[in-house]
Amino acid sequence: MSLQHLLNFCYTFSFAIFLIIFSSSFVCEGEIFQGIKCPIESIYQVGDSISDTGNLVLAIPQVPASRKPYGITFPGHPSGRWSDGRLIIDYIAASLGLPPLNPYQAKNASFLNGVNFAVAGSTVLNPKFYIAQGTSVPPLPPLLVQLENFKKYLKSICLTPTECRVKLRRSLVFVGEFGYNDIGYSFQQGRSIKKIQDFLPLVNRVILNATREVVQLGAQQVIVPGIFPLGCFPFALSSVDRDHANIFDKIRDELGCLKNLNNIIASRNNDLQRELSILRLEYPNVNLLYSNLYDPFLSLLRNAPALGFNIKTLFSACCGLEGNFVIVGPIFCGNGDVPLCPNPNNHIHWDGFHLTQASYHYIANYVIRDLKLKCI
Repeated sequence: MSLQHLLNFCYTFSFAIFLIIFSSSFVCEGEIFQGIKCPIESIYQVGDSISDTGNLVLAIPQVPASRKPYGITFPGHPSGRWSDGRLIIDYIAASLGLPPLNPYQAKNASFLNGVNFAVAGSTVLNPKFYIAQGTSVPPLPPLLVQLENFKKYLKSICLTPTECRVKLRRSLVFVGEFGYNDIGYSFQQGRSIKKIQDFLPLVNRVILNATREVVQLGAQQVIVPGIFPLGCFPFALSSVDRDHANIFDKIRDELGCLKNLNNIIASRNNDLQRELSILRLEYPNVNLLYSNLYDPFLSLLRNAPALGFNIKTLFSACCGLEGNFVIVGPIFCGNGDVPLCPNPNNHIHWDGFHLTQASYHYIANYVIRDLKLKCI
């Protein structure tokens, strides 16, 4: 048995209990999902750091996620994931009986069960759009570049469009999670809520057009996720405390999150759902699903103490120094000797931008429960 096969076996085996627990909640056209009744043979993912399983680390080995303590909970060393362990997409793959998705940049990796094209730090809109507005954005592959990589990969495994359609028939395609960095870069660099709000319709339009392209390639089951309430994240809270001039951007809600930032994200998510409903009319035979990440995160925050999370650290990062969320800086998680909380499992936030495995596990429960697949 090769090392890769051994790792895949161990990873899948470690999820055995998880599969038993969640199999009863995986709905499939009125049937209970039991693997064989509604087979998904592969998953394809485009997105950012919420779903990146190693592409950025492979492209730029110096980034923080290439070093400890990333991966400290699972698999015990850095895996290219921006967390202490597994991501939502890892739990979704396991719930379908599939191994973790290998990153597109991985050489000689097995892509038998799908490919992950997500790149941490990527945006929906081209970085040049933000640079023109005075916002510094790294030159990472945005949504449409990742989509081109997906097309390039398909051409490598099928000779004709018809053959590609057949291969995609029993696949699950995730267009996102996207939009996190489009908002995050701008907000962290002092752009007003109003200025961010102005370009969000364009962000949604690009996502919907990309989704349309994926359908035209032959995908029958496509998931378009919303984004988290970023106003509850340490990097956003730190940004307004540090240098935001607009007093209205600092207003907190009853949970302690930035009210106006979360309001525009909730509105943006609602717009995305509405536009996805319109797209369904174009493709009535395609299963186009919206994945809600916003509400499960708020549920996690509200019920944190009962779920075993430390109530004193609900807005604190487990790894890194408080208020210092510059990824290239020396005191960010993974850069140098920075503080690490004793138990990541009782923290919601990992490094100020990303969540812990414990948080992703909780949210994945919601996503899987609501994932209504068609048995094809």
